[in-house]
Amino acid sequence: MTFDVHQLDQFVLVGSAVLLAAVLAVRLSSRAGLPSLLIYLLMGVALGEAGLGIQFEDAELAHALGFAALAIILAEGGLTTNWHEARPSMRLGLSLATIGVAISVAVVAVGAHYLLGLPWELAVLLGAVCSPTDAAAVFSVLRVVPLPRRLIGSLEAESGLNDAPTVVLVTLVSTGAVADDGVLGMVGIIVFELALGVAMGLAVGWGGAWLMRRAALPASGLYPIAVVSLAFLAYGGAVGLHGSGFAAVYVAALVLGNSELPHRAATRSFAEGIAWLAQIGLFVMLGLLLSPGRISLEVVGLAVVAGLLLTFVARPISVVVSSVVQPMPWRELTFLSWAGLRGAVPIVLTTIPLSEGVDDAERLFDIVFVMVVVYTLITGPTLPLVARVLRVARRSEPRDLDIEAAPLERVQAVLLQITISPVSRIHGVEVGELRLPIGSSVSMVIRGGETLVPERRTVLKRGDELLVVTPRKQRERTEERLRQVSAKGRLAQWTPD
Repeated sequence: MTFDVHQLDQFVLVGSAVLLAAVLAVRLSSRAGLPSLLIYLLMGVALGEAGLGIQFEDAELAHALGFAALAIILAEGGLTTNWHEARPSMRLGLSLATIGVAISVAVVAVGAHYLLGLPWELAVLLGAVCSPTDAAAVFSVLRVVPLPRRLIGSLEAESGLNDAPTVVLVTLVSTGAVADDGVLGMVGIIVFELALGVAMGLAVGWGGAWLMRRAALPASGLYPIAVVSLAFLAYGGAVGLHGSGFAAVYVAALVLGNSELPHRAATRSFAEGIAWLAQIGLFVMLGLLLSPGRISLEVVGLAVVAGLLLTFVARPISVVVSSVVQPMPWRELTFLSWAGLRGAVPIVLTTIPLSEGVDDAERLFDIVFVMVVVYTLITGPTLPLVARVLRVARRSEPRDLDIEAAPLERVQAVLLQITISPVSRIHGVEVGELRLPIGSSVSMVIRGGETLVPERRTVLKRGDELLVVTPRKQRERTEERLRQVSAKGRLAQWTPD
């Protein structure tokens, strides 16, 4: 197949138009409370054989490109995860990514075999590809749902870590290695690959952070490229040693993102940009791979029943059992169960059996595609309502302000945005009465759409938004002090150093 300049021009024209439409669709999807992946998938279907007629049936290419896109998305997830906030929930996240995945695979596989009549190989593959949650799908919705950090940390850790074991499992089943090695051998392979991937990620992350702190690159724009390259070095190194590349890239990015690196804000912004690009390309490609003519009533019925089994049986059981390592109130466990969104990951995983030529792999792809679309439409928009009904939403906790602030990077400071909720007892407190740690200060108050520079006697009110500058080493104490005043008012206990 030849590829001339004329074809390249057409590709650039169509590609740029699709990319621009996809970027603008992010705003539409956020307003509607829908994960943007649904719009991207539908764009791919519209461009495919049932729409504009673009033919794309190369499962092996889709498999390779899908894995590359997932690696980019995981790298961005690691770079933007705050380890200090995620660490308290890491046990539950790791448990959900391992024990929870195993339980979910078993429940869905047994149900698919005995209820849906699928052969065991296809039933196990269905359970395996549908068990991992998708970081892109989860957090595109959770951006509009303020949650306690333990919930965000659990969901973030789970979605970042559960891809690795499921990729290994799906690959072993698709290649027939399970029949050769047995169940115990399969478990041993998964544990070995995960351990090797984590070790590689830690080594590259720590070594890369040491190198970046000492490198004097001639342009600031080179640092984000170098950091992302280090994350992919971990991926390639782990895969080369027959370890889990997904575990390696996430762990390496997590270490790098929480190290004192030059131009951290620029690095995170760059990673976020290429992750969006990867998501858009991935979802559009998966939409192209679908043949709408294959979607029959039988496929829709199987997808609906499999989704019911996953959403209302497998996911709740896996969450409850996984929470043994880190118990949580039932309201939060219920929300974790409902927030287990599936996105591109299950569809990408189905390209493994497709590329390996597994019997009925196309049928599996169609079932998973329909199930992801249907249940994302059901669970995604209802997450804010479920959070309010379960009373797990928190609107008054300090949160990072998502901005580019090079001067703050130079002085190693953090800019926090705090919204004073209607029930907060900060209402009526003067700025000076907050008694923040030394070096921390309220730099701006936003009230009724107007900004004012506060003085010590400025009285704070409900609905105010505060911009607080704090040295990075004082961040935890600053946030704790704000929570104390929010809960107890101006008389909250304060113990100086």
